[in-house]
Amino acid sequence: MKQNHDTDEVSSLDVDRRNLLKLTGAGVAAFGVMSFIDLPFAKAQDMSNGANNFYKSDKVTVQKVTFKNQYQMNVAGNLFTPSDLDRTTKHPTIIVGHPMGAVKEQSANLYATKMAEQGFVAMSIDLPFWGESDGQSRNLVSPEAYAEAFSAGVDFLNTQPFVDSARVGGIGICGSGSFIISAAKIDPRMKAIATVSMYDMGSANRNGLRQSQTVEQRKQFLAAAAAQRDVEFAGGEVKLIGGTTHELTADTDPIQREFYDFYRTARGEVTPVGATPLTTTHPTMTSNAKFMNFYPFNDIETISPRPMLFISGDQAHSREFSEDAYKRAAEPKELVWVKGAGHVDLYDRVDLIPFDKLSSFFDQHLA
Repeated sequence: MKQNHDTDEVSSLDVDRRNLLKLTGAGVAAFGVMSFIDLPFAKAQDMSNGANNFYKSDKVTVQKVTFKNQYQMNVAGNLFTPSDLDRTTKHPTIIVGHPMGAVKEQSANLYATKMAEQGFVAMSIDLPFWGESDGQSRNLVSPEAYAEAFSAGVDFLNTQPFVDSARVGGIGICGSGSFIISAAKIDPRMKAIATVSMYDMGSANRNGLRQSQTVEQRKQFLAAAAAQRDVEFAGGEVKLIGGTTHELTADTDPIQREFYDFYRTARGEVTPVGATPLTTTHPTMTSNAKFMNFYPFNDIETISPRPMLFISGDQAHSREFSEDAYKRAAEPKELVWVKGAGHVDLYDRVDLIPFDKLSSFFDQHLA
């Protein structure tokens, strides 16, 4: 089956998506409505507070890596090491996951680079079905495979002679915050977990932001997604939903404007090989239903006594998820509010991201 990029069919498909997503608070509030209008980069992207998604450091060496997960799929990563790393000794190491719908070149590479500057070995990864990692159909939602990617990353890191397998931690950004928690609950090799601008992708899809979606709306979405499975099994086109809008209008909501400024401008736009700007950030409709069965915070307290750090902007539309996780987690735990920061601000605004706090957290707990 192929994904639809045929402009002759765009109009009717876009109407279908708009009607569908009006049913779901998650669709409108968290991800917005997909439009297939392909506009050039906005010229007025907000580069304030040190926005630097594509930051590179002459103090850090980068190596592309791939490794197998338990499904025998290749997971792609970038391994960041301090340029003066003593490879005859073992070092604390951090695995970094990108936002939902993104790729490792968006936010995860930045965080990994900054942690390597602080002396850590760090590795960003592409979640399966996204970026350079394996998986068909592309843009498939698979919470279990996403969590497995973090454990597979630990598998790989533990084979490196300069990695101390007793001192491996992780950072999950946005949706990866919920995926790395899901992984850490069953993989005690991850000794310390930090999340930044976390989204609970299960709750966001079931309930919408601030519990804005009803059970009946959820059921309507599930019925539509199930009907679409029949269409695609019979050879019909794969439908994409959600993600970041491709155009700004007078009616575009503030959350979508926030995402647009990162994903649809030169500030943070990345189009992986094999994708197009029309497909980036957008999950497949039929697989997105899997998030309804995703409960990453159930049993989060069992991660203790391994420490957890939750970082969120105090103005972030997603702050409810970090608050919920913190409330449920057992000690040791810490919740840090970044004053004046929104959700996407902590993707790349280096003057706002508390890298010093992340460094001290891992210094202490991967000692």
